[in-house]
Amino acid sequence: MSSFTSSMSNGNASLTMDLRSLDSLRASAAKGGKDQAGLKEAAKQLESLFMAELLKSMRATTMSTGMLDNQATEMGNNMLDTQLSSKMSGLPGGLGDMILKQLERQVGKVASGDKAADGTGLNLPSGRLGGLSGAIDTSGIRGTARTSAASGADADIDDKKLSPSQRFVRKHAEAAEAAEKATGIPSEHILGQAALESGWGRKEPKMADGTSSHNLFGIKATSSWTGKVAEVTTTEYIGGVARKVTAKFRAYDSYEDSFKDHARLLSQSPRYAQTVAQADTAKGFAQGLQKAGYATDPAYADKLTKVINTTLRLQRSVT
Repeated sequence: MSSFTSSMSNGNASLTMDLRSLDSLRASAAKGGKDQAGLKEAAKQLESLFMAELLKSMRATTMSTGMLDNQATEMGNNMLDTQLSSKMSGLPGGLGDMILKQLERQVGKVASGDKAADGTGLNLPSGRLGGLSGAIDTSGIRGTARTSAASGADADIDDKKLSPSQRFVRKHAEAAEAAEKATGIPSEHILGQAALESGWGRKEPKMADGTSSHNLFGIKATSSWTGKVAEVTTTEYIGGVARKVTAKFRAYDSYEDSFKDHARLLSQSPRYAQTVAQADTAKGFAQGLQKAGYATDPAYADKLTKVINTTLRLQRSVT
């Protein structure tokens, strides 16, 4: 047992990412330096941290068995994730190369006197990192492949090869990312809810003339709503029993407006404050919505969690 503990300790030591090198890079940048080797190492570490966060998120959205789960298995999973994130980093043409280019641009700004708010011009974290979003802007990285694939005639060709659900994810990816910036809720969670509520875009409420209401989130038109309305037959659970009822839903001029209204609802209504607070995991987000009464379906949280996980896989396949 002692040898096993020792080997784990050594493994952790070899797998630990030295964040002090990032601080030294910050100091070097402040002096106008441009150490290429340091930049590459910082890019690799940031990529590894990014991969670690991704694996952590995937673990969080995976249901545990409850049979063999204990501190030892959790430690083993953490070590495995750390090792995997290290192995997945530094590959030619990978995320690290894109991070390196961004770091080079930021350091270039320092050399030209274009300082950032902290005086260095290099948006690297200090101390305990404080989240990858503060370390480097990944929105452009995530969107690069999608933008390239979705441009010009190539987008039409690619779309023909995609499934309806993949096309749904690609079509609304930018609106979901904009909603993420406005609410802090991960875009895959928002996309997943839009997919569940609209049946991947196939079951959205229709106007009286058959045109689209652009309502992807099933938001009802209450007395405070002054916009357009779509009145349709829908399923509501009353006392746990599914019943067909006629209800009024909000209608929008575009799908982007639907995402914006949904973002306002979740971020500005006290009713969903706890939902937003625990939206870092798919399960937490789904359960928060159900507790807040977003839907009457007693299985809503479980259904939404599954669709969000599906959405995350689809995002990787189309970006």
